[in-house]
Amino acid sequence: MQTEAREIARLVRRCLERGASVEIEGLGVFRPRGKGKFGFLPATRPRVFLAYVQEDAEAAERLYRDLQRAGFDPWMDRKNLLPGQNWPRAIRQAIEVADYFVACFSPRAINKRGCFQAELRYALDCARRVPFDQTYFIPVRLQECRVPARIRERIQYVDLFPDWQRGFQALVAAMKKARSSL
Repeated sequence: MQTEAREIARLVRRCLERGASVEIEGLGVFRPRGKGKFGFLPATRPRVFLAYVQEDAEAAERLYRDLQRAGFDPWMDRKNLLPGQNWPRAIRQAIEVADYFVACFSPRAINKRGCFQAELRYALDCARRVPFDQTYFIPVRLQECRVPARIRERIQYVDLFPDWQRGFQALVAAMKKARSSL
């Protein structure tokens, strides 16, 4: 492990010496300052994992763009996975390091088997490590549907319909309030 860390440090240093910036997801950006000096700008935008089914990708991408504009750092597979990347591992890691997990529910999501359901279960496991009073798992409804009982009984959800903007403002307000109480 130490050998790997040293090799990564050497690679970062080599890039900086050549005048390139180096961004490490979730950590920040290293930038050359000239004369062999480097600066570091830490990542300060809250990370938001977006869980959705492919049939709801259009709405999830809208949510992704809106969260970016609102100052968050959203993560979704379509935008963040790289070619050749081990996607199950990358998704688990993104869920683990996220400040918030936003689960997008719809009639299609409720009834579909697969990755979305697995992501929900994993996020609920991760939520067990978060202090009780901290917000982590946030269900949103994209359309009228029944949120699973295990979630509905414990966690308040927000509707992004019939008024997307009002629902989105409620989502952002919840995350900002949770952030300010840390």
